Amino acid sequence: MLAIIGGSGLSKLSSLAVERREVVRTPFGEPSGALLFGHVCDQPTVFLARHGYGHTVPPHKVNYRANIWALREAGAKSVLSVASVGGIRADLVPGSLVVPHQIIDYTWDRQNSFFDGGDTPVVHVDFTEPYDADLRQRILRAGAQAGEALFDGSIYAATQGPRLETAAEINRYERDGADIVGMTGMPEAVLARELELPYAALAMVVNFAAGRGESRNGVHLQNMTQTAQGIIARVHNVLQHMCLDC
Repeated sequence: MLAIIGGSGLSKLSSLAVERREVVRTPFGEPSGALLFGHVCDQPTVFLARHGYGHTVPPHKVNYRANIWALREAGAKSVLSVASVGGIRADLVPGSLVVPHQIIDYTWDRQNSFFDGGDTPVVHVDFTEPYDADLRQRILRAGAQAGEALFDGSIYAATQGPRLETAAEINRYERDGADIVGMTGMPEAVLARELELPYAALAMVVNFAAGRGESRNGVHLQNMTQTAQGIIARVHNVLQHMCLDC
């Protein structure tokens, strides 16, 4: 079963034929919301809204451990994250769909491991390639089959939020090699790795990052919302073809 975690631009999955809704609890607390079980193109799918259904959970307060644990316990075999990001690289303009391949983590003070000491032995996981290669290829194939142009590869800068970044911070991330910037890529990716769940992301570029393009003198939040609304049908198209590739 494929799990889909929806971010700021995907608080519900219209292509999911919902069969049941389940409120769950985990050893790490409650997930962001109820799990929605159903089918996309006849393939079993579970959906979770990362920020809650009223978008009330900010990125630094998301219970990432509970979310990933709940999806694994529900029977998910892989996790696809859909997230909104800002474009740093010049060609990643608003409206682009990107399948990142690397992460740089700038977050702090988040619960970023299931194995954080106490009575639990320390566990180290290899994180050289943070996204699952096979799942990334499934997303890219789905994009091709759906006729949607996807950028293959980018480096995702995971920032703390909920505020947007300064232009100087974006300059720093660019010097570090980052291509896109978002607030939820970590620790979600590493928690999935700890539970041996294949994980990959489909990023929606909803704005130029601070100091870039039309955001040179400020990021226009209303434009971000409008761009996300305009791109969401393309995301659904990719997800439907991805389920056909199951």
